[in-house]
Amino acid sequence: MAINFVPLDKEKHKDLKVAVSNTFKFAKDTHLAAATIREFAQLAATMPLVFIEDTNAKRHHVVAMLGMEQNKNLFLTGDKWQGPHVPMNILRYPFDVRPDGEKLGVYIDENSELIGDEGQPLFTDAGEPTEFLQNRQQFLADLANSEMMTQRFVQQVVELDLLDPIQIRLTYQSGQQRNVTGMLNINEKKVLELPEEKVTELHKSGFLGAMYAVMMSAGQLNRLVELSNGTDNPIRNMQLTVVKPEDAQAEAPSA
Repeated sequence: MAINFVPLDKEKHKDLKVAVSNTFKFAKDTHLAAATIREFAQLAATMPLVFIEDTNAKRHHVVAMLGMEQNKNLFLTGDKWQGPHVPMNILRYPFDVRPDGEKLGVYIDENSELIGDEGQPLFTDAGEPTEFLQNRQQFLADLANSEMMTQRFVQQVVELDLLDPIQIRLTYQSGQQRNVTGMLNINEKKVLELPEEKVTELHKSGFLGAMYAVMMSAGQLNRLVELSNGTDNPIRNMQLTVVKPEDAQAEAPSA
């Protein structure tokens, strides 16, 4: 069923209830998830973080890699999440925070399987947000604030020209090979060559630690290889290389 996010309305949605569970069936086709700076350290210990570029909008984003192929989330076995951390942009569902006029508003996916006659009510009989909804609203506010800081972080990384395109060469147990491209990562050599005053500025803003969290997360590519062993197309090995943009073959993961 197609996703249908609409503004949350206390009249229209007064009787809605949201099921609360630890299953993530809705994310089974999600191989990339937007990551925010607030969670970089936690996610970097579990999954790779990379940059991707939206060429149409001319913007870069940081995403968590949940799989090597489109529509395949390796962190899900059935409905169970295989790891200690889940990206905030998955935890927020079936809610979202989006521009609503001149301010941000809470949205809800009316077609979500998590919505029904059972679960946590969103509004009291008096039309006020329940404690459950208040907690979700706070989570969404924290997510929105983290996303705004992430945009400033990404802008700084791009302006300093710290990104290099990378390519992952996969070899499957079947002998099949393929390249995964369209990703970028931070070049540590370029970071080390930054002027001392800029490094101090990045450190005080928290951006320097965020950069190293992203760089260190590349080690979690092996985690994706390990998780692929439970699929019908396991990966035998992989090789990460830095490539020139014109050399990368056009098989890129898309958000």
